[in-house]
Amino acid sequence: MESKNPFFKSKSFTNTSAANDNVSVIDYNETMTISGTINKSFILLALLVGTALITWNLAFNGYNPIVLTIGGAIIGLILVVVSSFKPHLSTYLAPAYALFEGLFIGGISAFFEASYPGLVIQAVGGTFVTFLVCFTLYKYNIVKVNEKFKSVVIAATLAIGVYYLVSWLLSMFTSFQPVHYGNSMMSIGISVFVIVIAALNLFLDFDQIEKGAEQRMPKFMEWYGAMGLMVTLVWLYIEFLRLLSKLSSRD
Repeated sequence: MESKNPFFKSKSFTNTSAANDNVSVIDYNETMTISGTINKSFILLALLVGTALITWNLAFNGYNPIVLTIGGAIIGLILVVVSSFKPHLSTYLAPAYALFEGLFIGGISAFFEASYPGLVIQAVGGTFVTFLVCFTLYKYNIVKVNEKFKSVVIAATLAIGVYYLVSWLLSMFTSFQPVHYGNSMMSIGISVFVIVIAALNLFLDFDQIEKGAEQRMPKFMEWYGAMGLMVTLVWLYIEFLRLLSKLSSRD
């Protein structure tokens, strides 16, 4: 099994799998399961929503939550990077990520909602429906996650990441205006493309979680898998916010 998902490092799964090979008998209660990963995903979602309400309420009660919003985003990113190299720490890093990322989500959601009332519930709905569709397609083997599929998705994901980074740096130090800014048809098209790629990453998440359970990886990998899934859902939600804001600004 060779993962192509940026978060689900193949090295992490290979190392933990190899560690299991040295044990002749493994207690089922100490290994990764799909149900266990699902339960932990709900825990992370609850934590994220809980802290999101903090910055959301601050914003709509006259306070500026910019420090908490930016701080949550930065710390959340750091925790994801650390966890990708130290998956055995995911038991602690995953809940911490959800808490800090929630501060960011709440703040950014409040910003979009203030500019375009009703936008947040649409973005939440879009994210939820996309998740259900992808899960159904994966569950019934309508979409098969093979090596070619993984390669295409990871290549597109990395290309998007590089494009965003270069565009941000150029806009910071030059007068360059990235094409995905604004509400032009080109910008909207880019947002739609990014949403599609983010959705395809969900298939990689589902596949890696299933494979991890089949290989009876250590219990802490449930937190690692849940964290990876949450990272993709957060990305998908933010891209929906961006797309819907562009569409609303054209009205």
